[in-house]
Amino acid sequence: MEMTKIAIIGGGVAGLTTAIALQKIGITANIYEQSQKLRGIGAGFGLAANAMHALDILGLREGVEKIGHFLPSYNILDEKGKKLVAPKTEQIGSFYQQRNFALHRGQLHNFLSQQLSQDQINLGKHAVRFTKEVDGIFVYFSDGTSIHTQALIVADGVHSKLREQLLPKSKPRYAGYTCWRAVIDKQNVHLTDSCETWGSKGRFGMTPLVDDKIYWYACINGKQNDPVFSKFDIDNLRERFAGYHKPISEILSNTTTDQLICSDILDIKPLKRLAFDNILLIGDAGHATTPNMGQGACQAIEDAAVLYHEIQTANNISNAFLKVSERRLARTRYITNTSRQIGWFAQWENKPLIRVRNTLMRIMPEYLKQLQLRRLLNEDFTSIKI
Repeated sequence: MEMTKIAIIGGGVAGLTTAIALQKIGITANIYEQSQKLRGIGAGFGLAANAMHALDILGLREGVEKIGHFLPSYNILDEKGKKLVAPKTEQIGSFYQQRNFALHRGQLHNFLSQQLSQDQINLGKHAVRFTKEVDGIFVYFSDGTSIHTQALIVADGVHSKLREQLLPKSKPRYAGYTCWRAVIDKQNVHLTDSCETWGSKGRFGMTPLVDDKIYWYACINGKQNDPVFSKFDIDNLRERFAGYHKPISEILSNTTTDQLICSDILDIKPLKRLAFDNILLIGDAGHATTPNMGQGACQAIEDAAVLYHEIQTANNISNAFLKVSERRLARTRYITNTSRQIGWFAQWENKPLIRVRNTLMRIMPEYLKQLQLRRLLNEDFTSIKI
């Protein structure tokens, strides 16, 4: 394939990883990021074995492992701390011969950006629309500037204006709950394993990170853009989760309001296509999912690895983008739909229903408990197609 001028809209995990993938095959893509500073928005997240395999393909695994905290397990508990499900992530992840890690988003962004020339990264560039011409694509930014490119990779997240221009009905949809997150110093909190707690007041997840840090999150049901939630501080969260098992109260006691990040949980209804001739949607711009399977960043990294393969074998960029779309749609659709269902199930508030749910989860045969993870981590994303 002849060299093609490629622009990437969005400097998150998807955009940075894709730029690195293209760089490995001799293509220097320019990134246009709306923020004035390139940093990871959010707190922490997990990179499961499938994402680590994709990073291995791109030559990034060893570097990421150095900044990640190894996750041997991730248990689902009730609010008293009793185990409901213990996903065998290490055993199932052996398909990829990789391990699972938790990372601080900012550290991952810093690592990825260091693999690129800083001349490639253009900040303060919020893409609002594009036009297609005979000789390529013009992208227009909110500051009045524009660029010309031969191919466009859209990686600017769930709120992407460019995706909505291509598909006007692809609006973000609210999952029904709001999430608070923070990364704190471990201090005297005893936390060695990662877990998520399901209770009538909401969900609470926590995991150790490197450098004696803890990443935690709390999800509470409510209406979108809830004015009550907009005023929530750490005292509200301490009161909300006061009856939950240790060390949740200790974690919240070691968190201050200024450390909180709060956002409504969104996804987009699975799309029927990701490629539009010489335009490709990747990451959250193409298949935003709720975080209930821990696969948002993982799927963005998979996108980059699949594109890395296809762009080397296709005869033109449009065919490469089409092949990526064909290989990604079924997998990302499954993850988006399954993750949304898990969130609905996990966010139940009715106590009698919760008791029934928890009892069924405890007595469920082990092979059924592992079914969703088995499909996710025993499915080869490098070859799957529609």
